[in-house]
Amino acid sequence: MATATLSVRSDQTARATEDEAAVLAVVETLRKAHLDKNAGLFAAQFSPDADIFNLAPPLVHHGVDLREKQAWMDSWTTPIEIDSRDLKVTVSGDFAFVHGYLRLSGTKRGAEGSVSFWMRETLCLERQGSEWRIVHEHTSVPFYMDGTFRPAFDLNP
Repeated sequence: MATATLSVRSDQTARATEDEAAVLAVVETLRKAHLDKNAGLFAAQFSPDADIFNLAPPLVHHGVDLREKQAWMDSWTTPIEIDSRDLKVTVSGDFAFVHGYLRLSGTKRGAEGSVSFWMRETLCLERQGSEWRIVHEHTSVPFYMDGTFRPAFDLNP
């Protein structure tokens, strides 16, 4: 599972430890949802009006489109592996922020075939009732600024 560091005042340590575990459980559920190709489980981690800046156009998605997400998951012949690295969690009151690296790997149908690359991930979560929900996700892959604009899929953390 993910390793994390926690940034909180010392008087919040007990609560933050519990909150940190709950936030990391959301990250683990996202991993499991990809592995099982379960768009419903994936979407359940998000607030319905979450702003999502992911790798696919358009520039922003508002909430998770279940059909679109399931179609993407179904385009893989293998489970979709998501490995996290160097995750850092910051909890402050009813908000939490997670950032680090994710490695996406598996085998796509068609010409793409085997896929494995690292990307950057930032999640902003809000406590809604007793649950943490993602209200913003930003995923990105650097690109080479040498005129080719090729994604830098060969980078490793």
